[in-house]
Amino acid sequence: MSRTIELPSQSRDLTFGKSGSMGLSRRRRLAHLASGAVLIASLATACADAQAGGGKSLQASGSTTVAPVAADAAQALKAQGLNITVATQGGSAGGISQLGAGQLDIALSSKPISDEDRAASPKTDYVSTQIGSDAVGVIISKQVADAGVKNLTAAQVAGLFEGKITNWSKVGGPDLEVFVYDKEPGRGTREVLDKYLYNGEKPPPPPNSDNFAIVGGNLETRNKVESTPGAIAPLSTGFIEGRDKLVAVTLDGIAPSMENVASGKYPMTRPLYLVTNGQPKGTAKTFIDYIVSDKGQALLPKHGYLTLKQIGK
Repeated sequence: MSRTIELPSQSRDLTFGKSGSMGLSRRRRLAHLASGAVLIASLATACADAQAGGGKSLQASGSTTVAPVAADAAQALKAQGLNITVATQGGSAGGISQLGAGQLDIALSSKPISDEDRAASPKTDYVSTQIGSDAVGVIISKQVADAGVKNLTAAQVAGLFEGKITNWSKVGGPDLEVFVYDKEPGRGTREVLDKYLYNGEKPPPPPNSDNFAIVGGNLETRNKVESTPGAIAPLSTGFIEGRDKLVAVTLDGIAPSMENVASGKYPMTRPLYLVTNGQPKGTAKTFIDYIVSDKGQALLPKHGYLTLKQIGK
């Protein structure tokens, strides 16, 4: 069962700079993916040849953050006769789980492999190749930001997501109810938020509130925040470039600028990975080698992500 990769509906150019509403001056150009860059196929079974590293058919799925880069690379390699399927199914956790079950050749992940992942698939030799880095923002509407919410502390963010702060007036904003869109457990975005808020401690259960909902991928999250007055959500900052209605607040006074993400100063920075079972071989190796090459790395800034060179790797 496959899912179509999430893609923004408008084509946008992207450049990096030192300023901007999010701290990252960049624009995205993704609409060309919708016209053919994304290859969709069933993920019910994986090709045996590709799994062994000896064939040209390769299945990759997982993180909706990593998927646009993977789709671009798949399209580029298609000209070389390589058949590479890119899909999104269950986010990072879904990709890792499918890789462990032998249903994929490459898991797309925006979170490191955890001890729980290894325990769930003890026979899987998870090998992660970092391809870049990304910032997760606490995203609110421009309406709320313009009314006074420019910065939030970790305690305030926790209060908002835990349902203890229910009106934006409590944090210097308008008299408007807060609506929380949180990520599914196991999503890379959610894990970054949990690490920032709880520093490894188990997060509390979701609030029992009509103003709280769970969302999945990045596009769904963005669309929900744009369409819901008073909404807040964790979301890759690259997904709000060019979206005039959305703002990534500074966290404890630190903006998600390129410099702060590269240095790790910004508190919600995460690596982006391609994960294989064992060292990559065959088509998987060709695919990964391309993405970490100069040509492949040039794909990351298009989607708002930092390259390995930009983060000093």
